[in-house]
Amino acid sequence: MCSANLHPVCLGFHRTPLLSSSPSATRPRIAYPGSRSTLRQSGLRLGRRRCRRQKLFVSMAFSFDEDSVGISTLMEESNGFSGGNSSYPASSEDEDSDMDLLLPPVTDVELTPNKEPFESADPSLTVATYRFASLRGMIKRRTRKGILISLALGTFLLVFLLFFDWCSWRIVRLPLEPFFLTHPFTLSAVLSTFAGFIFVPIVDTLKIHQILRKEGPTSHQSKRGTPTMGGLFFIPVGIVVATIKTGDNATAMFGAATWTLAFAAIGLLDDILSCIKSHNYGLPGWAKLGLQVVAGASFSFWLDSTHISTPYNMKFLVPLPPPFGIVYLGKFYLVLTAFCFASMSNGVNLTDGIDGLAGGCAALAFVGMSVAVLAICPELAVFGASMSGACIGFLFHNRYKASIFMGDTGSLALGGALAAMAALTGMFFPLFISSGTFVVEVLSVIIQVVYKNATKVLYGTARCIFQMAPIHHHFELCGIKESLIVAGAYVLSFFLAIVAGYIGLISA
Repeated sequence: MCSANLHPVCLGFHRTPLLSSSPSATRPRIAYPGSRSTLRQSGLRLGRRRCRRQKLFVSMAFSFDEDSVGISTLMEESNGFSGGNSSYPASSEDEDSDMDLLLPPVTDVELTPNKEPFESADPSLTVATYRFASLRGMIKRRTRKGILISLALGTFLLVFLLFFDWCSWRIVRLPLEPFFLTHPFTLSAVLSTFAGFIFVPIVDTLKIHQILRKEGPTSHQSKRGTPTMGGLFFIPVGIVVATIKTGDNATAMFGAATWTLAFAAIGLLDDILSCIKSHNYGLPGWAKLGLQVVAGASFSFWLDSTHISTPYNMKFLVPLPPPFGIVYLGKFYLVLTAFCFASMSNGVNLTDGIDGLAGGCAALAFVGMSVAVLAICPELAVFGASMSGACIGFLFHNRYKASIFMGDTGSLALGGALAAMAALTGMFFPLFISSGTFVVEVLSVIIQVVYKNATKVLYGTARCIFQMAPIHHHFELCGIKESLIVAGAYVLSFFLAIVAGYIGLISA
């Protein structure tokens, strides 16, 4: 009998054939008991065989186990099981005539499985094949969900800036160069894209990977091992392109670039500590917030002591849309400036939790701010367009699924750049509108923490409004895919950027 632990299926054959009654049949054909569907269900595909010998004994055994398949086929000449002789009709060369030869099973044969003919393939070939298949699947997913969204965003911003450059002289009544905002945007996008091809392999080789928090969504564990500190390659590109376009004598451009790099340094310190001491995830929250407040306060003191050329010949003014007009804030302006630096940098940092979310929303926010500040400070408009292009170039590597994250180096720098544009022109109101996505992210965290602490005091148990904060994690846990969340945030940021640009223009 067949061995039970190998789950064999054994077929034996009777030595005496049953010939077909057809007189015209001259060629034997082997027929097996059972229908073809039964043989297919049992995993056996047996074809027709011509009998070219008078004496034939065929015994097949199929042995299956969990890891390999062994097939033993024995073909030998014999006189049958009982030693008697049997004769088969000689085969003919006529291809049109066959006769059925039925060999019913009479006994079971136990055979030892032979695995040699079906040994596993070369392990290196198997690994290469698996990686190739995985690469094809990854490229397919990235093409469908990631690159299409990023391409749509980049194309829209390019077309919008081309249109705005064409009609901007009618709006702001200033002698601007052709492609005043489109040129820095395009140049930064191209340079940051190519810079990523050099930077990403270097960071990956150095094992500078993102540290994922255990309390985050479980689906993010697949992103473990993704390189980080992407802000190191696209933030300098945006600053350098803007500096070249505006020249070295622009005081406002100098202040925006300097404090953008200052906040990038804070984020870099946090990223470095995260890689060295992964158990505490970088800087403590109070230390990071303290450094942000100090950097914002230092910008306020610099702004107070520096002469900035504005159309109003006076600092600390906040332009508001009609009927409010221009409002003078005095020293409260400096407090508002420090608050904007801390809130914007944290807002972008909290938003940077899904592939492409923070980079795309920041690109739209920079375009909205560029339009808003164009009438007051054209140099800062160029700076905003250049930073927007740098974000688009970064999205080429950060789209779903991301090959690199911007890290705190990029997120804090983007928030600092947005706050600097508002503080140098007084466009705080357009800032909070164009950065509405970041504001919503920060508010979701504040509401979650306050509600949790309040319910713990009132009811003894902490309750939550969202499944997880920031709010994009709540949408993830609700079953919405990352690509849909990102696309929805882009649409929201687009409308907010248009509104912010319009309010800025009518306010100035």
